[in-house]
Amino acid sequence: MIKRPAVPSPRKARLREYQSKRDFQNTPEPSGDPSAGPRSKSKLLYVIQKHQASHLHYDFRLEWCGVLVSWAVPKGPSLDPSVKRLAVQVEDHPLEYGDFEGVIPQGEYGGGTVLLWDRGTWTPEVPDVDAALQKGELKFSLSGQKLSGSWVLIRTKRNGAGRPQWLLIKHRDQFASTKDIEAEMPRSVTSAKLLAEIAREHHGDVARAAKGDPVGSRAR
Repeated sequence: MIKRPAVPSPRKARLREYQSKRDFQNTPEPSGDPSAGPRSKSKLLYVIQKHQASHLHYDFRLEWCGVLVSWAVPKGPSLDPSVKRLAVQVEDHPLEYGDFEGVIPQGEYGGGTVLLWDRGTWTPEVPDVDAALQKGELKFSLSGQKLSGSWVLIRTKRNGAGRPQWLLIKHRDQFASTKDIEAEMPRSVTSAKLLAEIAREHHGDVARAAKGDPVGSRAR
């Protein structure tokens, strides 16, 4: 069983920034049920959402203290341990966001197409997750449909907007590789769709969404 904090951070307070940025009358994103608890007593949710907004990026999320602690990874994760990928920490998201795939309307925060690129569970490789996040070095293992094995997030500095910047790095293990997993496995793990197909289904900007799909990928 995962060792969770004796006194978890209040979910309502942790979601305040997320909720303040969104108009839930206009966006299909979940608002976050303040009474929602962990999905499992023994496993923690991990999810990556590919997000074609003003710029293409991958939203990397780890369940902790009743929310999804989140980072925006501009170039997506790399299986190559020699590659360090920038990961900018953003506001915590509700656990329900781990199921979200669709289109955020233009004009709303993060407007664009969202694809559920990977999902599974994660396990801390440190005895105290809160202390590791405070220190700025979180080691963990992933068990997803696309990503597996040991990883680390290392905090470096803050960007011009004051957001903490981290590096997402794959550890050397049997799951390390030099293959381009984003290009080889671009489809959603739930709908099997590409970004352009999701945009078309949800009446989004198909041409803009298609810019985030690999060149030569075929829509159904």
